[in-house]
Amino acid sequence: MELLDIENIMQSIPHRYPFLLIDKMVEVYLGQSAIGIKNVSVNEPCFQGHFPGKPVMPGVLIIEAMAQTAAVLVVRTLGAEFEGKIVYFMTVENAKFRKPVVPGDQMRIHVEKERNRGNVWKFKGVAQVDGNAVAEAVFSAMIMG
Repeated sequence: MELLDIENIMQSIPHRYPFLLIDKMVEVYLGQSAIGIKNVSVNEPCFQGHFPGKPVMPGVLIIEAMAQTAAVLVVRTLGAEFEGKIVYFMTVENAKFRKPVVPGDQMRIHVEKERNRGNVWKFKGVAQVDGNAVAEAVFSAMIMG
C-alpha cells in the first residue's frame, strides 16, 4: 500500500492548477484500487459561476477527479516510463450524483479497477463526503504510451 502526496501526483500525471483535482492519494494498491483526496475550497475558479451565492462543485469535475485518481493508479502500476503520459477518457457510464459537493467538503474518491486490456483500463468510482456517497460512475480510459 502506498500514500502519495501532491508531488508524487504531479510526477505521475500532467494536470496542473486549476485542473489538478486531487490533493493526495491514500490506500493505493497498485493494479487494484486507490483513494484520492480532494479538499474542496471556495477559492476554486469553478465556484465563481457555479453558482454565485450557492457554490456547488460541478458533477463533471467530480467525474474528472475520479479519472485523475485512476490515472495516477495506472501510471504508478505501469512504472516510471509512463509518468506524465496522457490518459484519455473513452466512456463514462452509469454516472449518478446523489448530493451536492460544496466548499469545505473533503471528497474521498474511491476507484477500483474492473479490468484492463492492453492500454485500456476500466474503473468503478465512488466519491464520498463524510462517509456518504455523493457521486459514482463506471468509466474507461486509454493511456497513451
